[in-house]
Amino acid sequence: MPTTNGTAVKAAGRPRDPTLDEAIRTAARAVVIEFGYEDTTLAVIAKRAGVSIPTIYRRWPSKHELIEEAVLHLDTFELPRPTGNLRADLATWVRLFLRVAMEPAARAAVPGLMSAYSRDPDNYNRLLTRGEIPVRAAIRQLIENAVETGQAAQDCDADAVFDLIRGATFLRALTHSDDGADDFCARITDAVVRVVRKP
Repeated sequence: MPTTNGTAVKAAGRPRDPTLDEAIRTAARAVVIEFGYEDTTLAVIAKRAGVSIPTIYRRWPSKHELIEEAVLHLDTFELPRPTGNLRADLATWVRLFLRVAMEPAARAAVPGLMSAYSRDPDNYNRLLTRGEIPVRAAIRQLIENAVETGQAAQDCDADAVFDLIRGATFLRALTHSDDGADDFCARITDAVVRVVRKP
């Protein structure tokens, strides 16, 4: 190993190939749809992606983390930009939450992921850091802007807005088909807007 002033210097590894990463995530989504969360294995995912199991382990330390990232889009999730129109912005968030939750891979994986979160809180802490905290912050900023423009009540609880949207959309996704999704989104948006504007 090369040294500098007698100190070992670790050689830089080969950078990760984002194309390969996405191929593995795509394979994970396909496998979890076909087999369900509990029966999905890294061996099956690796075979579907055309890679070795160690290749997956170099990127994700467990099946749980790979499935979580693949179905919840933790590394590819783009936060919507606010428009200044409170109802339109809340509608965008409702549709976004529902769209992610309604994806076949998410519907197949979320019950298993939720069970894993209940068994090991550290799993949820990772999701909290990579996924939930940035979204909560974006919604909090949206509400703060709405308060400044008089579109929201001064005491509006932005975290409650997040919880209402997430809870309603994920429950809908797990218990219904996508029939009537537009009407559902409109009704939930109206309900959230009334909560946000209530003095």
